[in-house]
Amino acid sequence: MNQAKPMTEAQQIAGAILDQLGARRFLMMTGARDVVASSKGLQFRLPANFASAGINMIRIELNEMDTYDVIAGRWARLDFAEKGREEGVYCEDLQGSFTRLTGLDTHL
Repeated sequence: MNQAKPMTEAQQIAGAILDQLGARRFLMMTGARDVVASSKGLQFRLPANFASAGINMIRIELNEMDTYDVIAGRWARLDFAEKGREEGVYCEDLQGSFTRLTGLDTHL
């Protein structure tokens, strides 16, 4: 009998963030890919032709205030250049923060 491995705390945080963004619908609407759990949250890439201002990567990190920091930037040649940031974002405001930073809608 196969038993699923328990999720790490980082994976649980990343899963909660993805759910708050809209899960599969969010992924379909934005074209987000290469979704990875980081030590503090979630990061993913966006298709180059989707996002405005050259943003192709988003990092969402849980901070010590139990809110999120949303960091938008450009990943190129093994370097991340930050283009925008919103700090202290509550979970219900994650979709709005994403839209403000990227210009992409998260739902119809």
